[in-house]
Amino acid sequence: MADILLSAFVLSVVLLGIHSFFGLEIIRRGIIFTDLAIGQMSALGAAFSILFLDGHYLYPVSLAFALLAGLLIALAAKRTASHEAFIGLLYAFGISGVFIVLSKSAHGTEMFDKLMASDILFTPWSDIIETAIVYALLGLILVFVYPRMKGFWKDTLFFVSFAATVTSSVRLAGVLIVFSLLVAPAFIAIRLNKWKLLLVAWIVGTAVNLLSIGVSYNLDLPTGYTLVFFHALLALIVAFVFPAVKKKEAAA
Repeated sequence: MADILLSAFVLSVVLLGIHSFFGLEIIRRGIIFTDLAIGQMSALGAAFSILFLDGHYLYPVSLAFALLAGLLIALAAKRTASHEAFIGLLYAFGISGVFIVLSKSAHGTEMFDKLMASDILFTPWSDIIETAIVYALLGLILVFVYPRMKGFWKDTLFFVSFAATVTSSVRLAGVLIVFSLLVAPAFIAIRLNKWKLLLVAWIVGTAVNLLSIGVSYNLDLPTGYTLVFFHALLALIVAFVFPAVKKKEAAA
């Protein structure tokens, strides 16, 4: 059992590591639902693979849908002033599409639950290590290449790398877990207004991951939804306890 809990914790930390970076950037850009939209489009690709290809080529099909969503969002940023509305509609399209496609599958309800929040306790170590390597490579690109780019190409690199990350994460953990790990730690770090935002997001996220996995194990609760619950709960508490810093105050 200790090995199962350890693998779940390591996976949660791997997901947290890169998603905290994306979370800080997405909050800065004011496009909070980008993760949900891209994640849901990735889930739609997975649903198509399950129904029409018997689950074969699930990752490449999901990635294709996620990359399409990322490119559409990048283009929409240049073509419409209502960027967040476009992202919300893309999310609505994705989740309704998943419902429609999986309604034709014999195991539709079960698969939908897995795509929303998977039970990360039983994730194979091989998948965790493979994901960690992919995220490490993406992290190097984000650290050394991304800051040097400008304009449309910088946005394109951001959304494409984000889409690739979300595709891997949704496959392992589900849309809601990915969204929680992306937004909650970054939101908390910003509200605490610490100078090392990414480090604070990592520390807070790791602590919540430990708490969530421990509680889910001891109370026999679904691990994925427990993670979502505690990350969201702490973020909501912090939102009330620590007021938002006004731009004038932040500049002072």
